[in-house]
Amino acid sequence: MLIQIAEIFTTQEAADIRRRLDAADWVDGKVTAGHQSAEVKHNRQLPEQHPLAQELGNLILQRLAGSNLFMSAALPRKIFPPLFNRYEGGEAFGYHVDNAVRGIAGSAERVRTDLSATLFFSEPDSYEGGELVIDDTYGPRAVKLPAGHMVLYPGTSLHKVNPVTRGARVSSFFWMQSLVREDSQRALLLDMDVAIQRLNQDAAGHPSIVQLTGIYHNLLRRWADV
Repeated sequence: MLIQIAEIFTTQEAADIRRRLDAADWVDGKVTAGHQSAEVKHNRQLPEQHPLAQELGNLILQRLAGSNLFMSAALPRKIFPPLFNRYEGGEAFGYHVDNAVRGIAGSAERVRTDLSATLFFSEPDSYEGGELVIDDTYGPRAVKLPAGHMVLYPGTSLHKVNPVTRGARVSSFFWMQSLVREDSQRALLLDMDVAIQRLNQDAAGHPSIVQLTGIYHNLLRRWADV
């Protein structure tokens, strides 16, 4: 399941964040890569403990908490603190699968990476290349979204970032441990949640709404890992 979530930040907000990130000091992106990923990872990152990374990461989490689509699609139990990366001058990240479990720096907390997310802070026409390519059931899908928009996809997916040959691609990336581990089950719950919301709009008060809502919660109760 690949979900695009629009306007986590407005165009102006994303531009302001991008300006602040441009002025920051970046380090080699291999600092957070696993052994195999490090061999194909060529980019830069903001250090995890950098004050700007923590400030913007907290802001991202606040916005996500207010997104009905994100909450319905991810059903988050834990969210890894958002990280920030930058690609330019031919930098890229070859095909890889994210580590299954990530430890949060400075704590004993661990997050199972059921879902991965990329939140874009560069407008698509400001750089060449840099597409996030995700292999799913229907083959490779290239994603390059407007600044302030986010893509959510299974952490089990093989994916890569194409070389950036002009300009700079700046984004945030992070992972979530979901209440529901299986992607197919999350997809069914999201479809049902969306259908219930539409039914509420089109036929408010219809008795089927209560029945369908009950089915949704009984499925969530059956599948939730709490």
